[in-house]
Amino acid sequence: MTRIIAGYAGSRRIAVPRSGTRPTSDRVREAVFSALEARDVLPGSTVLDLYAGSGALGLEAASRGAATVILVEKNPAAAKVCRENARLLQQGAPKPAPRIDVQASSVSSYLGASSDRGIVDIVFIDPPYELGDDELAQNLDALVGQLSPDAVVVVERSARSPQPTLPEGLELDRRKDYGETTLWWISPV
Repeated sequence: MTRIIAGYAGSRRIAVPRSGTRPTSDRVREAVFSALEARDVLPGSTVLDLYAGSGALGLEAASRGAATVILVEKNPAAAKVCRENARLLQQGAPKPAPRIDVQASSVSSYLGASSDRGIVDIVFIDPPYELGDDELAQNLDALVGQLSPDAVVVVERSARSPQPTLPEGLELDRRKDYGETTLWWISPV
């Protein structure tokens, strides 16, 4: 089990899939959300949580004021856990409750699907560490046209992973290491 750190659902426990995921540590989540709150981008935002696992990053954003959260997870068992966690979070939500949508899909399929999904303000990309650099680069490339001008993209990788290859339209803001975890902060140009 893990927990939501702050916001209306602060201290609420959420389930974690039994296998196949690597939840973001509380320490790293606290750092991410402290930085996002300092940028004042959470209230009313649309958040995309790719490779969602338990949905902890996206659900933390919902608890702290995001208006819409989309959790994308292809593993059926993990997507089921995301749905259950989202339902629990929405039960105690203030009105209007955030919209939380779970997409049981691969990230590449979700990003490649043509629809009028709208623009996103915050993107969390926390893929399995074994995800290849080329696939991560393709994900970032697919995001370029879907980001608001002030969007924030946070990529979580192993500290041994190289810097993500950024497509035209995105630039690196900063890198921050937390033990074996590295966060890459990326924004539109």
